[in-house]
Amino acid sequence: MGVVEPPLRPQRKIVHVDMDAFFAAVEQRDHPGYRGKPVIVGGSPQSRGVVSTCSYEARAFGIHSAMPTARAYRLCPQGIFVEPRFEAYKAVSLQIREIFNAYTDLVEPLSLDEAYLDVTEPKIRFETAKALAEDIRRRIREETGLTASAGVADTKFLAKVASGFRKPDGLTVIHPDRAAAFIDALPIGAFHGIGAATEERMRFLGIETGADLKRWELVDLVKQFGKAGAYYHKIAHNRDDREVKVDRVRKSVGAEATYAEDLRGSEALATALRDVALRVERRLARAETAGRTITLKVRYADFETATRSITLAHDTAAADELARTAIALLPTTEAELRPVRLLGITVSNLKASDSESGVQLDLPL
Repeated sequence: MGVVEPPLRPQRKIVHVDMDAFFAAVEQRDHPGYRGKPVIVGGSPQSRGVVSTCSYEARAFGIHSAMPTARAYRLCPQGIFVEPRFEAYKAVSLQIREIFNAYTDLVEPLSLDEAYLDVTEPKIRFETAKALAEDIRRRIREETGLTASAGVADTKFLAKVASGFRKPDGLTVIHPDRAAAFIDALPIGAFHGIGAATEERMRFLGIETGADLKRWELVDLVKQFGKAGAYYHKIAHNRDDREVKVDRVRKSVGAEATYAEDLRGSEALATALRDVALRVERRLARAETAGRTITLKVRYADFETATRSITLAHDTAAADELARTAIALLPTTEAELRPVRLLGITVSNLKASDSESGVQLDLPL
């Protein structure tokens, strides 16, 4: 009796949908007077708040998310600064989720404004995955009055990169036959998972594009970047077998900031950590959760990274307590003795939230 070969798995078709300037777009939709004007969603410019997101009109002034709102005000004093309305954003996000679920049950939300969809075997048949993605964007536009960009590919990595290629209101398809050439030509800063600090270090090492990254051996990338080096090696060779995960449960919530000028001294570090803590507080509020374990992350000017954690006897989501705890951990590092380029705070050991009975949103760091 011969060996029975398993049926071939159909080639995956993954769509990544990313709403365009989501919070700001909702504000412009709900307030006609804001349309066509620079809208900045975040804390007050008179506080130590940061920008959650901003409209494309504001981005023309150099404003971006995670920027202190005080700096955003200096760049664009005529901008419209608004406090976030998370309940409104959640309501629209659920409306968009219902649209996704009409096409496939395989939906992995990454945040309120983006998600992966596996449309290999969709509920609604289309001639191509591109046509399906266009129909999703059409429904979002018609039913919410907002625009979304989308990327279509056979891996999550490529779909994510593709969705940002023609923003706003764009669609990019990366055919499997062109994936290798696409990755080779991709600027290293455009790789999902490579932040500003890593991009700077890679450029120092002569890695400017995907083709440059591909020339590095796995062992050498791991030596330079630790565990992340293995990930960089895989995506450079277009090896991404991650599946779209339904009912993704969030295990931690955090935020970090990389500074244009190295921080020096306890006062500067404490001020910076208070800003980071405010961002974490907002993200915990959006996730409707709190946690007991607080982790401080410090990256020095030479890229060496240190982490320190402490577990409290109670759950917390308050910025004051997060900052106070992180500041108390500083003396256990060399942060007060060495220049610091990055600080981060992460809260884990999270309490169960109502959303865990369904889908808990995974908020981006």
